[in-house]
Amino acid sequence: MELRHAFAKALRKARKANGLTQEDFADVSSRTYLSTLERGQKSPTLDKVHVLAQTIGIHVLSLMTLTYLCSKKESNIDLIFEKIRTEIDGLNQDKG
Repeated sequence: MELRHAFAKALRKARKANGLTQEDFADVSSRTYLSTLERGQKSPTLDKVHVLAQTIGIHVLSLMTLTYLCSKKESNIDLIFEKIRTEIDGLNQDKG
C-alpha cells in the first residue's frame, strides 16, 4: 500500500478511535482538507502531521507507526520499536 493511502487509513482510524469527527479539527484544518487526507488524495507536511496527532491526542510517532502498520510494510510493532531503538542508539553514540 502506498504510504499516502496508509497514512489516510491510519489518520481515519486514530480519529474515529478517539471519537472525533472531521469537524473537531476545524481549529487546525478545514474539513475539506482533512477529507482529502483521509482519502489519500494529498500528503500532509510534517508540521501538519504533528498538529493532527496533537488534535487526536496522540504522539506523532504513534500516528506514523500506525501508518507503517497500515501500509503492511511493517507488521510487528515490537520489531518496529526494536529497530528504532537500535537506530537511535547508534545515532546518539559519540563517535568522535
